[in-house]
Amino acid sequence: MMMDQLFDHAASSNGIIVRVSASYLPEQSQVSEGRWFWAYHIRIENVGDEPAQLISRHWRITDALGRVSLIDGDGVVGEQPLLQPGQSHDYVSGCPLETSCGSMEGHYTFRRADGSLFEAAIPFFPLEAPATARGN
Repeated sequence: MMMDQLFDHAASSNGIIVRVSASYLPEQSQVSEGRWFWAYHIRIENVGDEPAQLISRHWRITDALGRVSLIDGDGVVGEQPLLQPGQSHDYVSGCPLETSCGSMEGHYTFRRADGSLFEAAIPFFPLEAPATARGN
């Protein structure tokens, strides 16, 4: 399978490519209680020429009513992976919303070997439940 087919969205910045694919999870959602849930798979690729360690994440999550949640934290799913040139790191996480659609975007902060920091963009991607799971 081609990588472009596996991941729907990608952003490239500062020698890092971030690819994202999101999936609605009906088994984790409780539509009657106003709760929808998505899993997202992220692949972070170091296409630069020096090592980079992922230090922190910043997410902007927006629901269908325009409510914005800003999420900041160390690493990703408890890890701060060090990516050598040519290496990639994959992880899966989840996002609940109180509406049947919304979006996510953000950036990761990386540290270079010399200690300097830089940001790598996380592409904007929509979260949309299928019509059968939209509730009232």
